[in-house]
Amino acid sequence: MGQLDLARWQFGITTVYHFFFVPLTIGMGWVVAGFQTAWVRTRNPSYRQLTMFFGRLFIIIFALGAVTGIVQEFQFGMNWSDYSRFVGDIFGAPLAFEGLVAFFLESTFIGLWIFGWDRLGPRLHLATIYLTAVGSLVSAYFILTANAWMQHPVGFTVDRSAGRAELTDFGAVLTSSTTIVAVLHTVTAAFLSAGALVVGVSAWQLWRRGHTPDAPSFRRAAKAGMWLTVIAGLAVMLSGHTQGVVMTRQQPMKMAAAEALYHTEQPASFSLITIGTLDGSREIWSLKVPGLLSFLATGTFNGRVEGIYDLQNQYVQRFGPGDYRPVVPVTFWSYRLMIGLGGLAALVSLIGLWIMRRGRYASRPAFYRWALIGTVLPVLGCSFGWIFTEMGRQPWIVWGQMRTAAGVSPAVPAGTVLASLIVYTLLYGALAVIGFALLRREATGPLPAEPEPETADAERRPTFAY
Repeated sequence: MGQLDLARWQFGITTVYHFFFVPLTIGMGWVVAGFQTAWVRTRNPSYRQLTMFFGRLFIIIFALGAVTGIVQEFQFGMNWSDYSRFVGDIFGAPLAFEGLVAFFLESTFIGLWIFGWDRLGPRLHLATIYLTAVGSLVSAYFILTANAWMQHPVGFTVDRSAGRAELTDFGAVLTSSTTIVAVLHTVTAAFLSAGALVVGVSAWQLWRRGHTPDAPSFRRAAKAGMWLTVIAGLAVMLSGHTQGVVMTRQQPMKMAAAEALYHTEQPASFSLITIGTLDGSREIWSLKVPGLLSFLATGTFNGRVEGIYDLQNQYVQRFGPGDYRPVVPVTFWSYRLMIGLGGLAALVSLIGLWIMRRGRYASRPAFYRWALIGTVLPVLGCSFGWIFTEMGRQPWIVWGQMRTAAGVSPAVPAGTVLASLIVYTLLYGALAVIGFALLRREATGPLPAEPEPETADAERRPTFAY
């Protein structure tokens, strides 16, 4: 491998690893806030126990996400200096807002939430977890704004003499259609992931502790998680369809590669499965649903969807000689895994709601096993969605403006990139073992002990946590 391949592998591995924790951080903050709201409103000790139980999982996930996210910005300067030079004026504003506003908001108030139990009044303490959850949303918005600009650059001009893009309209960057649909799709997927985690953990607890005093609380949590997963699954489908229409209009090659559509069709069929050549240059056999791709890409069942070969010819005329096709097998299968894994998680929760109707709950081990599997399905689906988003844009690092090969650091040799790749991989591997052990310990433990009545119900005067 050369410098470019190694740099891409390093960025891909560390980014996907970090993205395991992003949707869970966003979603679990609101889950914990929901349980705590129920406790403040009802003063039912069960909700306080669930708040503290899932709050511990949220803290671990938050910490892992924060640690792994720091590496991303280091990589911009180390392996992608030419890219950083080109986009620095654009990325500076949203990334600064993310660090100085969003991250400090969530990191400050999560500290107040952790240390504020029985030091802050119940409603004031509840406000801290809501502000933490809001901070996670704002952080995601600014990060996705930067990524959306790479997908569809707006609000800028290019200074050819300096070789850099210059920001002219920050409002256009923040409110572009690409940004809005990406935020909606990511946030709904985050709620899907959080709901599935609550369902899976509660299912394990009911499986292993079904006859303990904790069982009623976990049945309550399982039902809440199932409702969240099903509703979020529907929202993911709607936001994903909207994003697909926008993506087809702005990056038609990505949609063509996602469907392995080599020739323009009207109407276009959606391939449930396609077998092609190893180099992804042509289709051998496929099983298709007529007209469905036209609906996903254009919103109508008779829409025209351009094929890979036709778009390649257009891009050669527009941008000059070159191969403008992404890796079709990776794009094709990551798109389907994204959809399939998320849909399967929602289906598991829908079945669980049917089983738990009229106060009943699952007593068959088969459902608990599926619920446990469902815990990781949305997270994997989000990761494949991220792979699809980035790989489908290739060979562009900034669509239509800069190719990926032009963004690497010219002064960093391949050996240096390889050494850092090995170090990061070993460190992330160790972090994975530690993180999994912590999550497993907290997820399989009992609910926290109920506090004394006077401690749970007394209104305490606000005090500083430090």
